Amino acid sequence: MAQHHIDIYCERLGPGLWAEPLNALTNIAFIVAAVLLVRVLRGEDAPVRRDPAVIALVVLVFLIGIGSGLFHTFAVRWAGLADVIPIVLFILLYLFLALWRLVGLPAWGALLGMIAVLALLMGLPRLFGFGFGTYGVALAAMFLVGGFLAFVRGHPAGSPILITAGVFALSLSLRTADLPLCEMLPMGTHFLWHILNAVVLYRLTRTMIAHGRRLAPSGPRRPAKAET
Repeated sequence: MAQHHIDIYCERLGPGLWAEPLNALTNIAFIVAAVLLVRVLRGEDAPVRRDPAVIALVVLVFLIGIGSGLFHTFAVRWAGLADVIPIVLFILLYLFLALWRLVGLPAWGALLGMIAVLALLMGLPRLFGFGFGTYGVALAAMFLVGGFLAFVRGHPAGSPILITAGVFALSLSLRTADLPLCEMLPMGTHFLWHILNAVVLYRLTRTMIAHGRRLAPSGPRRPAKAET
């Protein structure tokens, strides 16, 4: 039985493989972000380069680009899963690491926080749709964690996370505006969401590389490099 294509973005006009060229091609931004993060990791000392959690974040950035590219090319259910799963995994893993390594919660506390957010990620999309329900939770978590780190703890990761949350808020606004602005902008605004989100994922992962060193083996370390 043939699968019906999923038409939820302004740019798509039909079931063809290249019916969303901008939305498909701009996923290269995530691939570029992953490559840049690999270059950053290669400049770090061995414990950071070999940190499996950080490596997983970089791999997920790459997979987000692949999955989203598949979805905007094929626009069918299996491609939608390839798009959504890496995104949700990145949100959950990053939140766990932020609560544990940056905020300083014990591992069980960070795990409970991650489970609470997972429950919201599973529940809110049923009420508000995947986009607002999922990304609204992620945005709120970024502002809460970044604000706590910056204004309560005085942690150096706080400001970068807050700035990145601001970029993400703009990105989410552009994603939300895609269909309402369709008549004025036939290509939509979703492709800008991809570009800005690649920046968001790069900055978040770069911040974790620079400041999330709790699990690294003890011993002399070089000072964290300034973020770019």
